[in-house]
Amino acid sequence: MSVARTHDSLAEVPAAAWDALHDGGNPFLAHAFLEGLESCGCLRPQWGWTPRHVTVWDGGTLVAAAPGYLKQNSHGEFVFDHAWAHAHARHGLDYFPKWLGAVPYSPVTGPRLLARDAAARRRLLEAIVDDARALGLSSAHVNFHTAAEDAAFDGRWLPRQDIQYQWHNTAGWPDFAAFLGDMDHRHRKNIRQERAKVARAGATFRVLHGDEATDDDLAAMHAFYFETFSDYGNAPALTLEFLYHLARTMPRALVLVLADLDGGAIAGALCLRGRDTLYGRYWGALRQVPGLHFETCYYQGIEYCLREGLARFEPGAQGEHKIARGFLPTPVRSRHWIAHDGFHAALEAWCREESEVVDATARALAGRSPFRATSDAT
Repeated sequence: MSVARTHDSLAEVPAAAWDALHDGGNPFLAHAFLEGLESCGCLRPQWGWTPRHVTVWDGGTLVAAAPGYLKQNSHGEFVFDHAWAHAHARHGLDYFPKWLGAVPYSPVTGPRLLARDAAARRRLLEAIVDDARALGLSSAHVNFHTAAEDAAFDGRWLPRQDIQYQWHNTAGWPDFAAFLGDMDHRHRKNIRQERAKVARAGATFRVLHGDEATDDDLAAMHAFYFETFSDYGNAPALTLEFLYHLARTMPRALVLVLADLDGGAIAGALCLRGRDTLYGRYWGALRQVPGLHFETCYYQGIEYCLREGLARFEPGAQGEHKIARGFLPTPVRSRHWIAHDGFHAALEAWCREESEVVDATARALAGRSPFRATSDAT
């Protein structure tokens, strides 16, 4: 008979057993990534993150697992439920803490219910709900799960959807020129002009994997990241120790794009690479150069994907401006278990209405594609 357990540290779960439950195609699910967030000081209770991973064991064999956290706020989730929290408060109910199945700070689609088979996956969801009930939690949430996991959720888990902007090489472009060639004249000209501004400024670029980056390169990238978060008044959660950890434990998954000017790095983008996807995560700059953001965060990433044969580039959440640069609207998913029957019923209707709005928005945004109508990219 299977046994469910919870863990307040991923270090309690053997790395080999955890990683045996996924195919390694998504770097954010790696034990090294998730455990590194904990051991390198990126998750702190005062920031609302307390690890509570759920696992299912058959004897001494791990058969299912979900990265999970008790949340005291909705910071760093990118699936917005502030209205839900306010509604609970207006009725004298506590919304926090809640349980969240996700990758912290990472609005990246990937497996969330790691399991040996469908039966183990169902048992895992039962264990998540059982633990939420035992703790008296208002809710449990699974953010940015894959379409393949839809079938695991029963009707008590409310579905939500949103839109991200992603680059997909559906046309089989061999290089950047071919990619531009499928765009209409106006968008093609705009991208060429943006890239030309950066080139005229004298900026050059280095794309480095973790095992190619020096300690100074990693420190520079962290400084860019720190500067961006500080400028917006947010706490920069990722530590320099964590970047060193990624470079050491996931060297070919870590990808840095560094922009150099006047003998030193002035900007950078931190990315992670999966089997067929590049994930853009953070960027920062110490100097303002026209077009530098687009070149560092988008065009260098697209060129990397084309060189490396990657099929997809996910540059991060939000940003309709990405459409004009070849990143088209793509649906993303989440599921939500609500303990209170009355709130479940009310939010079920709310989610249906939201889905209709998102569908209509996606259709409208698709009409803004920069690609010519005859292009396979459309």
